[in-house]
Amino acid sequence: MSEPPEQPPADGRKPVVPVPLFVAGVCLAIPFVAMLWVGSYARVTPSFIGIPFFYWYQMLWVVISTLLTVIAYVLVRRHERTRGRGAGR
Repeated sequence: MSEPPEQPPADGRKPVVPVPLFVAGVCLAIPFVAMLWVGSYARVTPSFIGIPFFYWYQMLWVVISTLLTVIAYVLVRRHERTRGRGAGR
């Protein structure tokens, strides 16, 4: 069963997002922004080994997205382990 959500501090302060989780969120958001900004890659030139820019740019983002997802995963797992939640999984 999952743990209950953490309660906000009693003094009325908003909970703060830890830095590793913020960085993980940014890593996951970057590919979305890059692919949604179609004007940046909706062209034919420069071509790479005969492949139009439109296609090789998107294929490059497949690799970049994979790397950023791995980084986000490692950051979240490390954060969970330091907080004692990831033990036994």
